Amino acid sequence: MVSHAQIPVVDPIRSNVLRIYFGTRDRNGRSHPAYVEVEPSDPQRILRICETAVLPLGEVGTFDDNGITPSWIVDHNNKRYLYYIGWRPQVTVPYHLSIGLAISENRGESYRKFSAGPILDRDVDEPYFNTAPCVLVDRDIWRMWYVSCTRWQTIKGKLEPFYNVKYAESSDGIHWRRTAKTCIDYDHFAEGIGRPCVFLQDKLYKMIYSYRSATDYRTDRKQSYRLGYAESSDGINWERKDDEVGIDRSDAGWDSEMMAYSYVYHCDDRTYMFYNGNGFGKSGFGYALLGS
Repeated sequence: MVSHAQIPVVDPIRSNVLRIYFGTRDRNGRSHPAYVEVEPSDPQRILRICETAVLPLGEVGTFDDNGITPSWIVDHNNKRYLYYIGWRPQVTVPYHLSIGLAISENRGESYRKFSAGPILDRDVDEPYFNTAPCVLVDRDIWRMWYVSCTRWQTIKGKLEPFYNVKYAESSDGIHWRRTAKTCIDYDHFAEGIGRPCVFLQDKLYKMIYSYRSATDYRTDRKQSYRLGYAESSDGINWERKDDEVGIDRSDAGWDSEMMAYSYVYHCDDRTYMFYNGNGFGKSGFGYALLGS
């Protein structure tokens, strides 16, 4: 754990223990899956920090040989499905991302990779990359909202990815059928739409995501990541309501430049939202409490 605590993923492993997975980086800048355990009703109270990576990097040449970042966990039929992002450096563009899967049969004490290859990768209709899945099991249908890159473009001498949120379905959480349906698309400003977090509330699908411009988003607060919000009656057709997200970046401090990669968690009668701040998680992650 040299730097970063990126893309928090919440897993209530016991009634009194909340485990938060995240991606941390080593001295070579490679992402590894780690976790911290906290009290569910008071996430500032740390109970335990893992001592080794949750999963090893892939064999040389595989999709996750240069990084693994957790993205989502599903607890289903006494198994935990950990969906993660696999990283590989490229020659003509900076990196390639794919979606992998690891499974635990002992309540999250250990995970094994489902396969050496990704469960979702670029194909004939999506030729660039797929990443950052959110997965829910909804009436025996596994539903995935994920980030899909649509192109790379050179901006101010640097290659930048453009990506939106698409939708896929599965009967087992392993084999996925793409629908070609774009749930959250670009607008005049949002040219990178990241890490969807979907949850059901009052029979309504709700999504919090992060979005940014393609220009100067690393250095200019006005162009950088902030959180957006959308609603849907079926989980497929969405209406953006970014003005109703209910939170904005701070005036100063660890989340004054960026807010990204959120995860919403309900505990008792409270709703928490974990998220990253400045530097894509270099400043760590924190949380906000609904209504506070």
